[in-house]
Amino acid sequence: MTVSKNINNPVGMGGGKRKKLSRAERQNNGPHRNLDRQGAAAQKAELVRKMREKASAAEGARQAGDDTAQS
Repeated sequence: MTVSKNINNPVGMGGGKRKKLSRAERQNNGPHRNLDRQGAAAQKAELVRKMREKASAAEGARQAGDDTAQS
């Protein structure tokens, strides 16, 4: 094996063999992360929808209770 000139310039250590990473991938923001974020957004939307349904059901029950109390 060839010996490198110094520790910062290792000869034969990867040179052009490694995949060129885009800036986003270097920041750990590749296509796999975008899919994760879409999944998380869908999950959050589902949770918000369920919470709104519960809140509207509770509001409807509260109004029905008020109506019976007034009669």
